[in-house]
Amino acid sequence: MSYGVSAALQAAVYQALLADGPLTGLVGSDIYDALPSGTLPSLYVALGPEMVTDLSDKTGSGASHRFIISIVTDSAGFATAKDAAGAVSDALVDADLTLARGVLVALNFLRAKAVRVGTADERRIDMTFRAIVQDD
Repeated sequence: MSYGVSAALQAAVYQALLADGPLTGLVGSDIYDALPSGTLPSLYVALGPEMVTDLSDKTGSGASHRFIISIVTDSAGFATAKDAAGAVSDALVDADLTLARGVLVALNFLRAKAVRVGTADERRIDMTFRAIVQDD
């Protein structure tokens, strides 16, 4: 198994989101790998947990990375969050990302879960993506 591509994949996903015009038109630069301290913006995107499974065989090292990207808003209703989630999906699905280490073979959307957080107006959409990578 190779977990060595994980950091390169995360960096490429983060940069792809920051560079996406439609997404930044909705959330600006409020795309986080780690949440900042203090008051958060009313709409933001955050990279979340990752689960990795070995896909290595006798031809080389590889892995399946399932990772979550969350869209969070304090707006009433889900419309704003769903617009941002759509932009995230458009930016990542089948993206041709160049990794600092390894090669991205495929990047697909798997599922999403939209929830109301607590009793306030906060809404969150957790989107799960799967990336298949090979390690050089």
